[in-house]
Amino acid sequence: MMSRSYTNLLDLASGNFPVMGQAREKKRLPRVMTVPGVISELDDDQANSVSSDVPSSVIQDRIIIVANQLPVKAKRRPDNKGWSFSWDDDSLLLQLKDGLPEEMEVLYVGSLKVDVDPNEQDDVSQLLLDRFKCVPAFLPPDILTKFYHGFCKQHLWPLFHYMLPFSANHGGRFDRSLWEAYVAANNIFSQRVIEVINPEDDYVWIHDYHLMVLPTFLRRRFNRLRMGFFLHSPFPSSEIYRTLPVREEILKALLNSDLIGFHTFDYARHFLSCCSRMLGLEYQSKRGYIGLEYYGRTIGIKIMPVGIHMAQIESVLRLADKEWRVGELKQQFEGKTVLLGVDDMDVFKGVNLKLLAMEQLLKQHPKWQGRAVLVQITNPARGRGKDLEEIQAEIQASCKRINETFGQPGYDPIVFIDRPVSLSERVAYYTVAECVVVTAVRDGMNLTPYEYIVCRQGVSESGSSSESSGPKKSMLVVSEFIGCSPSLSGAIRVNPWNIEATAEAMNEAISMADAEKQLRHEKHYRYVSSHDVAFWSRSFFQDMERTCKEHFRRRCWGIGLSFGFRVVALDPNFRKLSIDHIVSVYLRSKNRAILLDYDGTVMPQTSHNKTPSSEVISIINTLSGDIKNTVFVVSGRGRESLGKWFSPCKKLGIAAEHGYFMRWSTNDEWEICGQTSEFGWKEIAEPVMKLYTEATDGSNIEYKESALVWHHRDADPGFGSSQAKEMLDHLESVLSNEPVAVKSGQFIIEVKPQ
Repeated sequence: MMSRSYTNLLDLASGNFPVMGQAREKKRLPRVMTVPGVISELDDDQANSVSSDVPSSVIQDRIIIVANQLPVKAKRRPDNKGWSFSWDDDSLLLQLKDGLPEEMEVLYVGSLKVDVDPNEQDDVSQLLLDRFKCVPAFLPPDILTKFYHGFCKQHLWPLFHYMLPFSANHGGRFDRSLWEAYVAANNIFSQRVIEVINPEDDYVWIHDYHLMVLPTFLRRRFNRLRMGFFLHSPFPSSEIYRTLPVREEILKALLNSDLIGFHTFDYARHFLSCCSRMLGLEYQSKRGYIGLEYYGRTIGIKIMPVGIHMAQIESVLRLADKEWRVGELKQQFEGKTVLLGVDDMDVFKGVNLKLLAMEQLLKQHPKWQGRAVLVQITNPARGRGKDLEEIQAEIQASCKRINETFGQPGYDPIVFIDRPVSLSERVAYYTVAECVVVTAVRDGMNLTPYEYIVCRQGVSESGSSSESSGPKKSMLVVSEFIGCSPSLSGAIRVNPWNIEATAEAMNEAISMADAEKQLRHEKHYRYVSSHDVAFWSRSFFQDMERTCKEHFRRRCWGIGLSFGFRVVALDPNFRKLSIDHIVSVYLRSKNRAILLDYDGTVMPQTSHNKTPSSEVISIINTLSGDIKNTVFVVSGRGRESLGKWFSPCKKLGIAAEHGYFMRWSTNDEWEICGQTSEFGWKEIAEPVMKLYTEATDGSNIEYKESALVWHHRDADPGFGSSQAKEMLDHLESVLSNEPVAVKSGQFIIEVKPQ
C-alpha cells in the first residue's frame, strides 16, 4: 500500500500505483526533430534537459496551447461508427488565435468532453491532429474523476473562491489520493505535449487551474522551453491559500513558467504575497513590468483581463432569427423594465442574493411592482455536490415566494430560465434588457457585462439591426468581487452580501436619466471594443516573447527533486567550479589565502546555536596548521563572541564586524582598522531604532562596538519590509551630518562608520 506522504513527482508520474491504475500505452504522434541527437534522448523518463545551442532548422514559430479541454465539439455518428468533430466557436482557446501572428501555427493539447473507447483513441488522435491540429489527452476514468471532480472541483475551485473546508460536510477534507490523481493527470498532458513539441522553436501557453503543475513536468525535460501560464480564476489572498496542504508544490510548479498571467492586480498581488511569505521571493517593478527573480531567472507577472470576441457577437446581432426573437421578447415584456442576469449554476454566482435584492426592490419601491421584471438565465452546473443542491433548492424556493407575493395576472417579477441558452437567444435578451445585474460573490472575470454592452451598441449603420439607430444606452450593477469590475468604471458596484444596498443600486440603475446612461455606455463600449480577446492574447504573447528573449543566451542547469525542481540560469561566461581543478591548483600553490564567512558558511544560517562544532574547529585547525595557508574568518559578528568561539584555533585570523576589528592569531592583539573612533552618532541612531523595534513585533537591535543593526527577519514580511524602508529614510535624515553610512541588507538596516 502506498504511503500517505507519497508525493515524489517522478514516482507519481509513472502511474505505477494501485489507486490510479495503469494508463494504456499510446501510439506516438509524429513530430519534427530539431534537436541534435537520437529519439531516445527525448523519450526517456529521466529529468535530463533536452536543449541545444544549435539554431533550429525551422524558422516559423509555433505555439502549443494546453488546456483542460480542447476547443472542439465531439458527436457520435448516427451509425454509431466513429465520431464527428467540429470547432467550438464559443471556446476562448479558439478565439485567442485572432491576436497571434498570422503566420504562427497553433497546436492544441487538451481532453475531450466525451468518453472515447480505448480501441478508437489512436484513430481519433490522428484525425484530430490532421484536421484540427489538436492533440487529445485521454485520461483513464479513475484518474479523470479524482482529477476533475475531485481535486479541481472539491479543493482548488472552492479554495480559490475563498471557501474553506471547515467541516467534512462542506467542502470535504484534503484527500491526498485526489492530489496524486491531479499530478498523474498533469503528467499525461505533459506526455502529449512532449510528443509534438519542438523545444527550441515552440512556445507553450498553459491555461487555468487544472494544469498548475504542468510547468514542472515540461521544464524538467526542456530547460529553455518558452512557456507561459494564465490563471482564469481568482487567486486567493495568502491567508486563504496558505491553508492548502500542497501550497508550496503548486507555487514552485507555477514558477517554472516564464510568464504568469492574471486578470486583475488583486489576483497578482495575492500570488506575489504568497511567493514572499512562503518562498521568501520579492518582486521588482521595472519600466511598467513586474518580475520575480527566481534562481537567476526573471519570471514575468502579467496583469491583463480577458476580453470578448467582438466579431462573433456582431455576427449574431445581424442574424434574422435574433431579430425575430427580439420582437418576441419586446412583445412579451411590453411596458415592462427588464433587468437581466446570466450566470452559471454555481454556489459562487450569488444568484439567490440577486433574487433577494429584487424582492427588496419591490418592497422598498412599490412603483416597480407590475413594471420591473428580473429575467434570470442559469446555465447548467459544471460541478456537483451537496452545496450545489442546497443552493438550487434555495433559488427555486425564492423564485416561487417572490412570484406568489408580487405576481399579478400576466406578470411574474421573476422569470427563471433554467436551461442552456444559445448565444443568439442570449443576445436577444441583452438587446431588450435595461440593466444587467451580476452579484457573484467571487468570480475570476465574468464576461456577461462585456457581451451586454456590445449588444446594446448594436451593429454598424450598414448592418441590418434595427438597434443600430438612435442613442445607445446601457446600465450595469456589478459585484465588486468579480474580475471585470475594475474595468467598468461607469457601472454601479455593489457588495452582493448587502441586500438593501444592491436593491437600491438596481433602483438607481433603472431610474437613471437616459443622458447619463448614454455617457456611461459610451465609456464602457470604447473600452470593451478596444480590449477584446485578440488584444488580450496579443499582449500576453508579446510579453512572453520579451520575457523569453534571453533564454538562449544563458547557461541553465536543472536542479532539485520532485516539485523542488527548478532551473538555475547564469551568465554565459559562468563556469562551474571544478573540484578536481581546485585540488590541483591548491596542491601546486606555495601561498594560499582562505577567507571563510561565518553565518551560512561555517555555520548554517538557520541554526539557533551559533557555537561552532568540534568538527568545524578540527577542520579549521587542520587548514590553519599548514604553513602555506593564511586562514581568516570574516564576519559581521562582534570580536568578543568570535574570539571566544575560536579560542582553540591558535593560528586562525579573525576579521570581526566586517573588518573593523582584525586579529592575525590568538597571540596577537586586536587591531582597529576603522578610520574613526567617534561614536556619538549612536546616541542619535539608537532612539530611532528603539522606536521602530517597539512598533514592529519580531524585530530587534544588535549592538556592536562599531555599529548598530536592526533585524526584522522574524517580523511580518510585508510590515517588516515597509518599516525598514521608513527607518532607512528616517536614519539618513537624522544622521546626514554624521560620519556614518546607513545601509539596508537582507532583513537588516545597519548604521556603521563610513
